[in-house]
Amino acid sequence: MTEANTDIDYSMLNSLVGYRLRRAQLAYFENFTATCAEEGITPGLFGILAIVLNNPGLTQTAVAQAIHTDRSAMVAAVDKLEKMALIERRPSERDRRSYALYLTKEGERFTKALHKKVLSHEAHFEAVMKQGEKEQMLDLLTRIIELDR
Repeated sequence: MTEANTDIDYSMLNSLVGYRLRRAQLAYFENFTATCAEEGITPGLFGILAIVLNNPGLTQTAVAQAIHTDRSAMVAAVDKLEKMALIERRPSERDRRSYALYLTKEGERFTKALHKKVLSHEAHFEAVMKQGEKEQMLDLLTRIIELDR
C-alpha cells in the first residue's frame, strides 16, 4: 500500500467478495504478465495455446467459447500466434467454412516450456495457502462462475 493510501478506510469495499476477487485477480495477472511478457504472451494468448495443445483441431469459434472470449478478438489473437509461428489454421474437416487450429511443432515446444513457467508463477500464489486450500479455492471459484449460467 502506498503512503497516500494509508489513511483510507476500505472497510465497506474489503467486506465485498467481488472487490477482493478483483484485487486478487489484478495481483495475479500482474505477476502472470511479468512471467510471460518476455515471451510476448498475454494471459489470453496462453489460454488459446493451452486449449489448442490439448484439443487440436478445434475451430476458432470453439476455442473462443472455451476461453470465454469474443470471436472477433479471437481472430486478432490467432493472427498474432500465427505470425509467431506457434499456431496454424487449417480448413475444418467438419465445417469447410471454418478453420481448425493446430499448434506447430515449435508451438508445442513453446507451450510446454511456457507451461512450466506458469506453474512456477502458480507456486508463488500457492505459497500463501495451507494444505487443501487450493482445492477449496478452485471449488469455490467454480461455484461462483457457474452461479449465473
